[in-house]
Amino acid sequence: MLLLVTLIWGTTFPIQKMILPGVSPFVLNAARFGIAGLFSFLLQPRQEFKKGAILGLVMGVAYLTQTWGLSLTASSKSAFITSLYIVLVPLFAFLLERERLAFWQKLGFPVALLGSFWMAGGMKGFNFGDLLTVFCAITFAVHVVLVTRFSRDTRETALLGYQFLFAALFNALFGLGDSWSFSLASAGVMVYMAIFPSVIALFLQLKFQKVLGNNASALVMSGEPVFAFLFSAWLLGEWLTGMQFAGAGLLLLAVFFASFSQVPRKRRLSTDHS
Repeated sequence: MLLLVTLIWGTTFPIQKMILPGVSPFVLNAARFGIAGLFSFLLQPRQEFKKGAILGLVMGVAYLTQTWGLSLTASSKSAFITSLYIVLVPLFAFLLERERLAFWQKLGFPVALLGSFWMAGGMKGFNFGDLLTVFCAITFAVHVVLVTRFSRDTRETALLGYQFLFAALFNALFGLGDSWSFSLASAGVMVYMAIFPSVIALFLQLKFQKVLGNNASALVMSGEPVFAFLFSAWLLGEWLTGMQFAGAGLLLLAVFFASFSQVPRKRRLSTDHS
């Protein structure tokens, strides 16, 4: 199910690229998360405010710094630096959850790092946009660990509403000076991104990430760039170089390593009967 989540996330890259020339990225994010928040309240009127607000603030900072950084640096560098959240997850998983790396995970994370680097085509120079994207990677890693922590004792649908609304507020504040007019096609993309990559994907992440654990989940999520490439090749006709193909292969290998991760029996049993 987490692999399905990464597949859904992978669709967002070519779709956003097709409409972003005519829409402010802050407006797109604000509309996406605003619609997702309202839809979440329709699904579950009683929402958990404190945990949802914390997750929303972290998510809001992550998408804000990613979008801002992307406007100041190359997309390949942004993709690689953002993917660093995968190798930062074990650090925060240990600090917040005392979760240690299993043997196969110790092999998987360096493989995922090298695969991300090759898929990005390398990286030259470092600017302010790159620094913003580093903050993005850090906050995404924190978000992954907090999703596991908060979803253990709270109903998954109760963590969606305020999380999306706070993320929408963050982006709306930065998009106040931008144009809020958009085409019917752009509105359709916003609705799609609100329902599938936001509500459905985050619900599945909240439900199943606690079963697999932070570190194994992060390795599964390393497959997202591969799915993004497949959809970009289909919708945009984009293709990879030999190095990027090798990087995609390493990322798939990292996902394969995640399948060797063993979930503690006590946690697995308690989750299956929740």
